[in-house]
Amino acid sequence: MSDSLDPSLRAGGALALAGEWGLIRALGADAATFLQGQLTNDVARLGPGAACLAGYCSAKGRLLASFVVVRPAADEFLLACSADLLPATLKRLSMFVLRAKCRLSDASAERAPWGLAGATAADWLGGAMPAAAWQVAAHGGGHAIRLPDAPVAPVAPVAPDAPGVPRLLWLAAPDAAPPPLPALSADAWAWLEVHSGIARIVGATVDQFVPQMVNFELTAGVDFHKGCYPGQEVVARSQYRGTLKRRMHLFTSSAPLAPGEEIFHSDDPGQPAGSVVLAASHAGRHAALVSLKTAALDHGTLQAGAGQAVLTPRPLPYAVPNLAEA
Repeated sequence: MSDSLDPSLRAGGALALAGEWGLIRALGADAATFLQGQLTNDVARLGPGAACLAGYCSAKGRLLASFVVVRPAADEFLLACSADLLPATLKRLSMFVLRAKCRLSDASAERAPWGLAGATAADWLGGAMPAAAWQVAAHGGGHAIRLPDAPVAPVAPVAPDAPGVPRLLWLAAPDAAPPPLPALSADAWAWLEVHSGIARIVGATVDQFVPQMVNFELTAGVDFHKGCYPGQEVVARSQYRGTLKRRMHLFTSSAPLAPGEEIFHSDDPGQPAGSVVLAASHAGRHAALVSLKTAALDHGTLQAGAGQAVLTPRPLPYAVPNLAEA
């Protein structure tokens, strides 16, 4: 199989993500305790050199938002999420602060989010380049969070030391100089994001997925040993009682797809078999992460848009359990 990524992406560059990503700040002596009781991951254990993936669920265990969480100071957290979710998510979280010493605010204007990728980004960071995913380094007037790489060769599972295209989320002060890197197009960044296999909840997919339906526990987004949070019982039941019937997979497509779009199986074209989590198009090619019924890959074909888009499965950069339909 040929390389799934355009070779030009390996060089990479920088893309301003303002308008695509937003930031929520949690500040105060009780910030860690408050977030620990709201999110799927153990954010209280985060140190200044680490970040994590975390979800925010409804009482029914469905993801209302996903975050990249970093802790710049002991009493401060920054939660990066899709910008279209930020107002509603901030409002909902604020309802539960009550008497906790934690102030939530929209910090999008105070920290400019940038997407960095490829060899040029690694060269710019130099010795500050985080060595592994979810590590954080201070550089250039901001915090560089290394996200999971996008694999260069589509083999699964990819060995832990297999080279890939590095991706970083750089949260910079608004007066910081832009990174002196080549411009990275939005479709190139989206292509890398999809191929990394890390789900990001957007407006079109709110309240649709239990975390495991988008492989959150496979990508270090859920901690099953921490305390309670909204929807925790549903998430735990999906994990331990075999109730999960959907998993996220990577596909290429013959036509563009969009988050939230329904996917159909050839055996039952009148009933959706899944839906698109994230999608990207780059250099005339199309790819998507799709949350799909676990039996839908056994046989037949998958399509969207009244058959105009035919989907072809591709391997993710991590192993996905083969769960049988209950």
